[in-house]
Amino acid sequence: MQIPRNPETEPVENRRPVTWRLRTRSVDTADHTLVMGVVNLTPDSFSDGGAFGAEPLDHDRAVARALELAASGADIVDIGGESTRPGAASVAAEEEATRVLPAIARVAAEGIVVSVDTSKPEVAAAALEAGAEIVNDVTALSDPALAKVCAEAGCGVVLMHMQGTPRTMQIEPAYDDVVGEVAAALGSAADVAIAAGVDPEAICIDPGLGFGKTAGHNLELLNSLGRVAALGYPVLVGPSRKGFLGVVLAAAGRSAEPARRDPATAAAVAMAISAGAAVVRVHDVVGGLQAARTADAIVRASVEVSP
Repeated sequence: MQIPRNPETEPVENRRPVTWRLRTRSVDTADHTLVMGVVNLTPDSFSDGGAFGAEPLDHDRAVARALELAASGADIVDIGGESTRPGAASVAAEEEATRVLPAIARVAAEGIVVSVDTSKPEVAAAALEAGAEIVNDVTALSDPALAKVCAEAGCGVVLMHMQGTPRTMQIEPAYDDVVGEVAAALGSAADVAIAAGVDPEAICIDPGLGFGKTAGHNLELLNSLGRVAALGYPVLVGPSRKGFLGVVLAAAGRSAEPARRDPATAAAVAMAISAGAAVVRVHDVVGGLQAARTADAIVRASVEVSP
């Protein structure tokens, strides 16, 4: 008698998708977790103090940073021109495009897989035309016009969960079952995207750590990430330097500003990979890559070590 498969108890490695289809290529997660490096072209980034987006904008510096991340081992470089930190104000599409398009075009021309971090259909369309392979949307393609852009371009998409908006998301976020509700919302978002014409194999889902969640919610999501991975899509996790890590460190008497949370980020990255993450988004690619490859070796037991 054949025993039915139970995604709640099935080993994580059997649930991890292998291929994520992008605009002009596919990336494979069978042997290793993909590492996404971050370049924020915003003057008010929480993680780096606006180091690459300060006015007047220096695209040469931003491009150099993107190339450095790729040379350090990043599989994907995520470029964004609008801050999504708690309380952040929105940016006009024209200004956002001015910030990101020159960098995207130059980085993509080097053969690097570029993701554009945007929720605006006009910015996404221009970025894809400039060479981006992925649209990373914190609103999970809630704008039908953005879903249409992604479907027509055939690009990879990241559908992220957020409760509220960047302006409101951290005002008393509440859930009855944060893991179940996030998983259900992401499943619904994927269904909507597919109905709009997005290829199921182009979808990656992100539980949205720090986006409408308390520190406790974020820890629950990391602890039970397998319930999100059970949806069957590649899972992206972005814990890098976020506030919940600061809460954890402060509770341990080890307070650290965002730029000094990379060791804590590495621990979160390793835990996420052990629970089924296929992509991790980090600012410190060198440290993130070390954490990812070590976790990969443990989860996949794939490294031959001499005595």
